[in-house]
Amino acid sequence: MEEVPTTVLCSERCHLGEGATYDATTDTAWWFDIVERRLFEARLGTGRTTIHSLDVMGSALGRIDAHRQLLVAADGLYVRDTADGRMALYRRLEADNAATRSNDARVHPSGTFWIGTMGRHAERGLGAIYALHRGELSRLYDHITIPNAICFSPDGTVGYFADTGENVLFRVELDAATGLPCGEPSALVTRRGGGGIDGAVVDADGLIWNARWGGGCIDVYSPQGEHLRTLRVPARQSSCPAFIGQDLSRLLVTSAWQGMGEDAKRADPDHGRTFVLDVAARGRLEPDVKLATA
Repeated sequence: MEEVPTTVLCSERCHLGEGATYDATTDTAWWFDIVERRLFEARLGTGRTTIHSLDVMGSALGRIDAHRQLLVAADGLYVRDTADGRMALYRRLEADNAATRSNDARVHPSGTFWIGTMGRHAERGLGAIYALHRGELSRLYDHITIPNAICFSPDGTVGYFADTGENVLFRVELDAATGLPCGEPSALVTRRGGGGIDGAVVDADGLIWNARWGGGCIDVYSPQGEHLRTLRVPARQSSCPAFIGQDLSRLLVTSAWQGMGEDAKRADPDHGRTFVLDVAARGRLEPDVKLATA
């Protein structure tokens, strides 16, 4: 396992840290503690981190414009004002199903937002993946246990997603203009032991940077599924990466203490913290979400 320079960005422990993303226009990193209904805002230039309490169980967000975000939550999608934190419901999402919640999500280069849902107790096959395209939600895939690793090739012609319950990373051909599938998914990477395929992001060269839950690391794969690198993360349950910094060369990684007993926590002293790995990557900017036009 490869060691790279690593620092703690936020020492506050997340029960279930997820949904990491970065807004380069404000040099701000965002991530969630899903279970505790918290949204973290880290101003990298000042080193200040603000923790926002949420009324909903949020899991991911995308930037709409300089003043608004689209926040993914257990019962729907909310437009959030970044100045005062006020939220307005935009679209319902499985709001009639109390057994599910939102999980992983990423914005396609076209502005289409892919969003995963799952059972609140990771019930087998209860989840799905949706696309928000031009203001309309459509279900792309169902019978998924834990949707993760949603990310896209730089040109938008390939999408990736995982079912952590099956420990398989899939690839699918996409229409670059819409971010919607134009083929059937096929297995790209299958893990057998050593942790689960969790959140992922793609760099400017098309390499897939994937957090391995239970493995305490980031795995780097080629677009053909070849394993290239494994980078150590100082918490066993590493969960979601995002490229950060003005040159997008560093990697923020969230973690979690969900499901850990006291002995496991003592053996993993940095459990739940949020880290920055100096990986010298060629990262990519996160696209803005495009909502329905008037």
